[in-house]
Order: sequence, then C-alpha cells, then structure tokens
Amino acid sequence: MKKFLNKVAVVTGGSSGIGKEVAKRLAEAGAKVVITSRDAGKLEQAANDIDSNCEHVRLFAGDIALPSTAHAIVDLAAREFGGIDILFNNAGVFRPKSFLEVDGTEYDWFLDTILKGKFFMAQAAAKAMQKRGGGVIVQTGSFWANQAVGATPSAAYSAANAGVHALTRNLAIELAPSKIRVNTVAPAVVETPIFGTFMNPAQVKDVLPTFNAFHPLGRNGQPGDIADAVLFLASDEASWITGAVLPVDGGASAGRQ
Repeated sequence: MKKFLNKVAVVTGGSSGIGKEVAKRLAEAGAKVVITSRDAGKLEQAANDIDSNCEHVRLFAGDIALPSTAHAIVDLAAREFGGIDILFNNAGVFRPKSFLEVDGTEYDWFLDTILKGKFFMAQAAAKAMQKRGGGVIVQTGSFWANQAVGATPSAAYSAANAGVHALTRNLAIELAPSKIRVNTVAPAVVETPIFGTFMNPAQVKDVLPTFNAFHPLGRNGQPGDIADAVLFLASDEASWITGAVLPVDGGASAGRQ
C-alpha cells in the first residue's frame, strides 16, 4: 500500500544522508517529491537514485538561509505538482568548535541555515498548505539542543536547534486551525556524510565508532532510523500528534549506562 499516493512533499537537505533517505522512501510510497540543497551536482545524482526516470522528483539548488529560496521552492512544487502536502524541513549544518573560538560569520552560518532557513521554509510551505486544506511539517532538530556533550562543543549549533524545537511548539499551536501538524525529530549521532565536511575519511572511520557506546542501545544511528520516524510523523497514523519533539537517539536522552 502506497500511503503517500497523490501527496506532494518537499525535502530540504535532500541530496544526501537523512534527507535523501526520506525523499527516497516518500517516492517509493507514492509521493511526488521536490528535493533541495545548495549543490546542484549532488541533487542531480540524488534525484536519479530516487527515481531514475525523474518522473516523480524535481530538484531545486539554492541557499535555504535566504527567504527567497523558500518561496522559489514552493513555486516549483506548485508549478510541477500542484502544491505541497508534506514538508521535511531538514537542511542543516554541523561542525564542533569551541565557544571561545566561534566568530560572527560562523555564528550566522549556524543560525541562518538551521533556524532562519527552517522558519521561512515552514512559513512558505504553510501558506501553500492552507490552499490544500492542511498538511504536515516535520523538522530535524537535535539531541544537542537538549544536552551539551563535552566531546563535541557545539554552542551555536545547539542554540540554533533549540530554536527549532521552540519553533515546533509555536507553529503547532498557530497552524492547528489550518489543519497543519508540526513535529520534530531530535537525533543523536547519525552516520551521514555531514561528518566528512570537517573530518577526512580516515578520521571519520576512526572517530565515528567511538560514539557507538554513547547510545544506550549500543550503536550510532543510520539515516533509515530517522526516516522511519519522519515517515510515521508525516503519515495519517500520526494524525493526533502535533507540537512534539521526538528523540530518535538510541536512548541517549534517557541517560547513560
């Protein structure tokens, strides 16, 4: 059964990792999908991996930190597929760095991409969803919004994602009369290409396994672990859930062994 048949979804940060996995599963379940990121080449490869005929996938390359990008994405979804029913507000960045060393440019990079980007993408999508009589927004937050980890100093990243969690609750209340549900998943360590943006391949291979024990279930997450939760929250099975921030973290938020 294709539970997302005739649905139109937008997935930001859709060229790799969690976003690509969610987009792939949505397409397999019958949805038409618009994937976005800043890298046009990666988007083209992802689109081909998701749907080799590109019949049910469209792509948009742009900087999600710019509100104009959100409007252009919505316009594309409306023009190609008729509107938007589902937004996976996923685009983000991550790079551990000491609080005392973060400069203004780096601070803006975190806040603009993670929080401002999600804010205006959700706003543009919600206006489009109102025309369809409702919809669903699922966002990617973070375990680090709730707990600090000494091994990964991430003050600006954590602050931006704490804003995403707060945004989730506010939007859930404001958009409920429009029949738009808003929820967020908060992952811990998930093995995605993002770690390759600040470590070389050898470092990734050595460092990531050291975080397995950080999670009470004994392993790091995989994109599919998060996709399972996202697709549940986007489906009618979660029709009475809104304003939730769901930990998908191998038990890390519960405590330590």
